[in-house]
Order: sequence, then C-alpha cells, then structure tokens
Amino acid sequence: MSSPVSSGSSVLSSLGWNDSLAAELPAGLVPARVARVDRGAAEVLSADGHSQAHYSAQVRRAAAADPVALPCVGDWAALRRLPEGRFELEAVLPRRTAFVRGGVARVSRGGLSGDSQGQVLAANVDVVFVAEPALHATDTADLGRIERLLALAWESGGLPVVLVTKSDLVGEGLDFLMGEVAAAAPGVDVHPVCSVTGEGVEIVRGYLEGRRTAVVLGASGAGKSTLVNALAGGNVMETQQVRAGDGRGRHTTVHRELIPLKDGGLIIDTPGIRRVGLYDMGEGVDMVFSDIEDLAERCRFADCGHDSEPGCAVIAAIEDGTLPERRLESWNKLQREAAWMASRSDARLRKELQNRWKIIHKEMRKPGRSRP
Repeated sequence: MSSPVSSGSSVLSSLGWNDSLAAELPAGLVPARVARVDRGAAEVLSADGHSQAHYSAQVRRAAAADPVALPCVGDWAALRRLPEGRFELEAVLPRRTAFVRGGVARVSRGGLSGDSQGQVLAANVDVVFVAEPALHATDTADLGRIERLLALAWESGGLPVVLVTKSDLVGEGLDFLMGEVAAAAPGVDVHPVCSVTGEGVEIVRGYLEGRRTAVVLGASGAGKSTLVNALAGGNVMETQQVRAGDGRGRHTTVHRELIPLKDGGLIIDTPGIRRVGLYDMGEGVDMVFSDIEDLAERCRFADCGHDSEPGCAVIAAIEDGTLPERRLESWNKLQREAAWMASRSDARLRKELQNRWKIIHKEMRKPGRSRP
C-alpha cells in the first residue's frame, strides 16, 4: 500500500507538478493548481484534494496593480494552511506559458481606441485548441477569428492546434473546408472532429499524453464542452444546442475550469469568445502569417508596404490567385492592432513609472526626511 506522502506526490504529478515548480515553492507553503477562480478566491486541486483558497492581501495588491497577475485557471499557487484549517493563496508561481488577451481595439474616425489591459485566460498550458464549428468556418470573419486566436496561441508559448468541430455537418464539402482553414493556419495541425460520432477525438486525446494541459478556445456553439465531455468519458460540462434561426451558440460554460481526465492529461474548458484583442505581441502575428512573411522577403524593396509598390511579391501572389486578398487584409488589421496595443502598453508603463517617482518625491519632501 502506498504511503500518504507517495500518494500525495502522485496526485500532484498527475496535475503537472515537477521539480522545477518545486524549486519555486516558498518554504512552508503548500502547492496546488488553480481549477477555477471566483471573486477573491480560487478553487484549487492539491495533494489533499479539492478545496477553496482566498487570496492574500499581497495577491490582491499585485492584481490591482496589474490584472495579468491575478490568479487564473491552470496557475500553480502557493497556499498557506491557516490554524482553522482553511487555505490562503499566498503567491502565484512563475508561469511557464500564459494565454493572454487584451482589450478589444475599436476602429473610429480618430483611429484605434480601446482598453490595453490584459487578461490571462489560461496558464501553464501545453496545447491551445482553437475550435471552429464546420457549420460556419467558411465565413471570412470566422477565418479571421481563427487567425486572431492563433496569434495569441503562438504568443502564449503553447502549441496551437485547430479543430474543425461538428465535422459531420458539411458532408462532401469537408475536404474543401479543411483546405480553407489550413490556408489560414500555416504550420499548424488542423483536424476535423465530431464529438458525437467520435471522429478525431482520439487524435485530440493524443495531444494530452504525458500529463499535458490543453485549453479549448472558440465561439459559443463551437462544441467545446461537448468535446471536453467526450474526452472525459462523461458529462462533466453542461451543453446546449445551437440556437435555431441564426445558428449562433448560447453561452453554456460561464466560467473557465481545469478538468483532470481519467486517462491522463488535463483540459480547460472556456466560455465562448465573441471578441478578443491582441496583447503584448512578439512574433505571434508573424507566425500566423508566415506565408506573407516569406513572400515579403522576395519584394523588391525591404520596406515594402504591400500596397502599390513595384516589385511587390505579396501583391503579385494576390493577382495570380496564390494568396487570398482577405488574408492580406487580415494581416494588415492584426499588424495595426498589435502596434497600437504596444504603444498603449508603453504609454501605460511610462505613466506608472511617473506616478511612482511622484510618490517617491512627495515622501522625500516631507519634513524631517533626510536627503542623500
């Protein structure tokens, strides 16, 4: 029979705990993985099972200064066991990966506007499943949504995978549809999946081998919760039918939740995403549009804007039909948004630094304070 210590270590290991995380754990605190977050508290999974942990004052202050520091689903947390038996969440351990979305940029006569604050949707994720239902995936806006989510997925540090869900709905048109989606996701695996018939479910399960963690992202009605249930082998998430008439999904999942699967691996189900902004982009957009980046290297001018310049390889590809014009438009849109978010973020950081210096100078001017 295994000892309580070895049993607890096995539970933590099944949740993704490893030696590098153990090295980051402050002395005297207990490790746990965040399964769900509520206001001021988190539902966590630890060696002792499922429990609730309220945020410490230090965690609340950090989250107030930067929303990205707020504990999120998938985080590894350090808990303090209080004398009365409750837990307090003292710290969030360093994230290996993080899927962060920004505020949505809006186009107006004055240019782009919106919120530059970030929100972490999932942390310590190995695989990012972008789910797009077959019923709608040929629509231009939906291909744009795939590209947007893939940019964030690449930026997160996780492996992006596109799942064309409800693949049984398109019949003989599936091959054409898969080609359209694959063209919008160069370098990314694209799989048809039908959770009802089981098509592709085992392929999806293969991405979770080795106790990996995945997050499923997509619009309402994309079949995310149905897929999670198929992987779990039971109804762990509530599901609903797509609305009749407009074909749009209802928000069934109203919170993000980390679910350990009985066959190994963990998966995070998420509410439907209607609008999602870019945040702190590095190479995410370039990875999604690697085909355009490759063409751009063959342009006559190094600073080609791919508009009307002579010798533009990108425009030539559009004219000969090898590159959809829609794709260039989507690339331009995401490039502008990424640049705007970077400028907003830089301005916010400058403002925060100015405010900190104001506080320091105010303290130094107080009577009785010695000056260097």
